[in-house]
Amino acid sequence: MPFQGLTVYTFLSMLPNNPSSASVIEVQAVHKSFRNIQAVRGIDLIVHEGEFVALLGPNGAGKTTLVEMIEGIQVPDAGEIRVLGKYWKGHAEELHPHIGIALQETRLIDKLTVTETLSLFASFYELGKKRVAETLSLISLTEKKDSFVLHLSGGQRQRLALGIALLNRPRILILDEPTTGFDPNARQEVWSILLNLKKEGKTALVLTTHYMEEAETLCDRIYILNQGTILKQGSLDDLLGEERTKTLDDLFREWTGRHLHE
Repeated sequence: MPFQGLTVYTFLSMLPNNPSSASVIEVQAVHKSFRNIQAVRGIDLIVHEGEFVALLGPNGAGKTTLVEMIEGIQVPDAGEIRVLGKYWKGHAEELHPHIGIALQETRLIDKLTVTETLSLFASFYELGKKRVAETLSLISLTEKKDSFVLHLSGGQRQRLALGIALLNRPRILILDEPTTGFDPNARQEVWSILLNLKKEGKTALVLTTHYMEEAETLCDRIYILNQGTILKQGSLDDLLGEERTKTLDDLFREWTGRHLHE
């Protein structure tokens, strides 16, 4: 049964402020190893409808491996993952249309225009020109609609990748370090898109990031990972507690002797 090994306290601590919202991702006691490296060691995690959740931690913490298992790319060695109430095995075709994914470096075709790129991916979902136009507006690329991908800046490319992930109005959006290497202006542009999406309250976000400010700005709850386990989880207020003069990086360094951005 799901969450059989969780204590009542642990389960309740995972609930959002709105307890009536349904869970869209359920991770129970998940383990994953690659040869003799334990990438994920017994992680429990719940994400609810419309909730924005950050996975924060240094390199090697297990963030990307956990996300790849949620996406159905990797299979857990032990434990269970349910997405929208279903397991990936036997339900992949049913689940894929409800999930949007944008990676740190999404490869796009340089010789296509912005509109052609969105139209190509829209055709996979049998979506028409109206949804392409809506998405162009959503990601603030209407003025660049006839520009070749080759001529876009890094921030514009990432907004286009985000637009591709949002075309199908996903119930779950997964972003793996989407603003790494961006200048502050480009990062703010991506944040603005996501904050507008959050207002709609229909899409849950799982975000991996090294940036504490990104997690603080966008997310309702933050999971801090270290060496394949969840070290702490909760809202920003929960994590900081009385330590208002410190940052999450300060606390992480006290807990582990490492920096979050290492």
